[in-house]
Amino acid sequence: MRSRALSLYSAFALVFLHAPLVVLIVFSFNASRFTIWESFSLRWYRAAIQDPQLGEGLINSVIIALVASVVAAIIGTAAAYGMWRRASPILSGTLYLSLVTPEIVTGVSLLALFQWAFRFLHLQLGLYTVIIAHVAFSIAYVTIVVSARLRNYDRTLEEAAMDLGATEWGAFLRVTLPSIASAVGAAFLLALVVSFDDYVITSLVAGVDSETLPMVIYGMARRGVSPVVNAVSAFIVVVFGMLILVSEKLQKQ
Repeated sequence: MRSRALSLYSAFALVFLHAPLVVLIVFSFNASRFTIWESFSLRWYRAAIQDPQLGEGLINSVIIALVASVVAAIIGTAAAYGMWRRASPILSGTLYLSLVTPEIVTGVSLLALFQWAFRFLHLQLGLYTVIIAHVAFSIAYVTIVVSARLRNYDRTLEEAAMDLGATEWGAFLRVTLPSIASAVGAAFLLALVVSFDDYVITSLVAGVDSETLPMVIYGMARRGVSPVVNAVSAFIVVVFGMLILVSEKLQKQ
């Protein structure tokens, strides 16, 4: 009886979480502009593909997410390895602090930093400032995921490699890194999803020529909910849902 009640509770929680997404995906195939089913149609997907603003936003988002995720994966993996070799409770605590800090606070602080730096560098906000900001908040995700894998890693394997003549750097590249590669891959995918999806921080540090897809969608939604938004959102949900599943599978390896 208890297990049945827990199963019903879990099913209700899943329905509550995913019902809005299901409705969104269903109506993205609706021929009507309104929330009244008319007929099946790919009209809004064709409109999304032909929209130049959405296309430019998608390209910017992909570039930012890929570059930021690669850089964050490298820096975050190095940080996790360093904290694994020399434990530091203070540094570990600051990682979680960056996760719980409201995005608006992070965005405002980064904007203030850029404005201060630009007084000396004579630069402007642009695509590169968005990438820097995304690297900054993605590093914590990568470090936490990789650190979780390193906690279960046998340190004696690396020590054995160094006893056989390998340098510390060589032991890391040839022994440790291959062993934690799945965790690094999972962290990279997680950073990719977080970066692509971000709106608050991006909107504060983006320039006029670096509008991302979430920013375009938000602008369209403010002018009135368009079925094109349903189509784009449904595409994002499906693609990144698959990436999250791949990330979860990699973390379990």
